[in-house]
Amino acid sequence: MDHAHNRVYPLDVEASYSMHSTDPQPQKYIMLNNNQGNLRPPPNRRNIPRYHSANPHSKSGGNCCLRCICCCYCFLIILVLISAALAFYLYSLYQPKIPSYKLDRFEVQAFNIQSDFSVNTEFSVTVKAENPNEHIGFTYGEDSSVIVAYQDTTLCSGKLPAFHQPEKNTSMINVVLKGKSEFGSGLQEALMENQDSGRIPLLVEVKAPVKVTIVQLQLREVVVFVNCSLVVDSLSANKKPQILSTKYSYDIQF
Repeated sequence: MDHAHNRVYPLDVEASYSMHSTDPQPQKYIMLNNNQGNLRPPPNRRNIPRYHSANPHSKSGGNCCLRCICCCYCFLIILVLISAALAFYLYSLYQPKIPSYKLDRFEVQAFNIQSDFSVNTEFSVTVKAENPNEHIGFTYGEDSSVIVAYQDTTLCSGKLPAFHQPEKNTSMINVVLKGKSEFGSGLQEALMENQDSGRIPLLVEVKAPVKVTIVQLQLREVVVFVNCSLVVDSLSANKKPQILSTKYSYDIQF
């Protein structure tokens, strides 16, 4: 046997002992020649795992979605900035002012207390609406209401006429209010005491839908609420009442 063409693998002590033993023992080292160089590994030998790289197409798809989201956010931010700049420009250009409302006249056409403690009421009210804006007008809608109440009890009601108020204008709005309400003995006694003292507290509540018009552009409709707490000296039909004091509060619903 040619020793130059053989590979010799050393045997350990246990392998050498197993050669003299009667029981067959598996060898831990074997001798291979050149013709056996392609011998396959034993079945219990682990194979080295193979790792595959991620799909490049899925990575490029994720980057595309991220770019789309970033573009949407940038567009929204730019849109908000443009809207804010436009609103600031219009505010600086037209300088809008809130119109003022005042109760100019209050007349009693009828105020009759019946034997069943009900009250028939008819008031005539004039509201003074002043628009101080030079480039802004107001259009008053039809779904308005005007209520006169005494101690949370409605005496009469009516509505404002629908009209357009132009720029730099003062309008006198006449409203006729009619109603019948149940008073009760306690409320009637309180009213008689106020009548004798010459100080009768009333509350006038006005609700008006209004559309704002800038030059020729009409904006969305808002609802204006005006409350007027007033004190008059009398509610007699044959005497014109005098307004002793007024207090106003305003609110806008968008």
